Amino acid sequence: MINLKLNKKVIIFGFIFTFFSSFGQSFFLGLFNAPIRNELGITHGQFGSIYASATIFSSLLLIWVGKKIDDYRILNYSLFVVILLFASSLFFSFINSIYFLAIGIFFMRFSGQGLMSHTSTTTISRYFERSRGKALSTIWFGLSTAEFILPVLITYFFLIYSWRTIWQGIAILIILFLPFVILNTIKSIKLESREADPNSKNKLKIKSWRRRDVLRDYRFYIVSLNMLAMPWIATGVFVYQSFISDSKMWAIYTIPKAFMVYSITSIATLFVSGFLVDKFTGRKLILYMNLPLLLAMIILFHFNHETFAYIFLGLIGVSNGLANILGSSTWAEIYGVKYIGSIKALTTAFMVFSTAFGTAIFGLLIDKGYTIENIAFVGAAYVVISLVLLILIRKTIEPVRLPN
Repeated sequence: MINLKLNKKVIIFGFIFTFFSSFGQSFFLGLFNAPIRNELGITHGQFGSIYASATIFSSLLLIWVGKKIDDYRILNYSLFVVILLFASSLFFSFINSIYFLAIGIFFMRFSGQGLMSHTSTTTISRYFERSRGKALSTIWFGLSTAEFILPVLITYFFLIYSWRTIWQGIAILIILFLPFVILNTIKSIKLESREADPNSKNKLKIKSWRRRDVLRDYRFYIVSLNMLAMPWIATGVFVYQSFISDSKMWAIYTIPKAFMVYSITSIATLFVSGFLVDKFTGRKLILYMNLPLLLAMIILFHFNHETFAYIFLGLIGVSNGLANILGSSTWAEIYGVKYIGSIKALTTAFMVFSTAFGTAIFGLLIDKGYTIENIAFVGAAYVVISLVLLILIRKTIEPVRLPN
């Protein structure tokens, strides 16, 4: 057994699981778009429709399977997730028809983006209380690291190996490495395990809500509206970046280069937001979460010079960094941690669904003849409406206190 303090072991587990969730993320699967389309002889539109449909179905299944994390030891649950990710990756290497493509994308989105990130963030949210914000910001560096490393690495591998061989290599890496990580980090963690806190005896206890009770709480829907702004708007921007470039008459490499600014601001915000959450709480910070995103939409609406592409994506990066942390910490603060797995299964499913919604709504508006300025106005209007509703209930976003 590796000799590390338990807190550090749990963070290492979360970091690595978040990194490996990238195999089911859009940025990674998109790298295989061209070779798969060329081999299967399908169009961009067909690939996009299959991708969106598979994503929606994966989000629905996640609501049920994700809930089970509250019923089993994290050791057993995480081993199940790893085996599923291994099987999904191996299956993906044998895709030879559009039907297998739909199944392959479904399982990669479900096991990768869905269950891997759900397992890591739920474990961190439940285990950590005093330093939850910093712990969450640390594990989300796993995904940022993957976004930085994997596109270049996979592009290099394409020069040497076929896309099928790459996926087989991924499957082997998963089944050899991740069980070792699990057994050396969270083997002793139980559902009731918490970080050591010398002030725990004096801490106020809060009610832990069951998912059925959360679904009857109007606050949940208003907070969710704000949480989902970033996923659907950012996904639409990323998927239709060529449309934005053409509309603004930007050079073909302007947005890809501006993604460097997005990455930098996202990582910087991740680092800062962890400390802010531990100091001020996530439920107070969500009021400010989408303000950079709103400003990004205003810039996209008003300005055409290429310089504003960097500012636009930089601001989205700030909201992304905040959303990654607040999306996990806020629910634990309001609804407690005993049933946080089932609650986060629902919110993660909403998030996954919203990415499909963003792709669909942007495409629909573009097909209807909307300009990028019109679409930016729609995005800004959504942010404003959801934020106004949140401001109206801000004083009620507090946990239910229990007597000591």
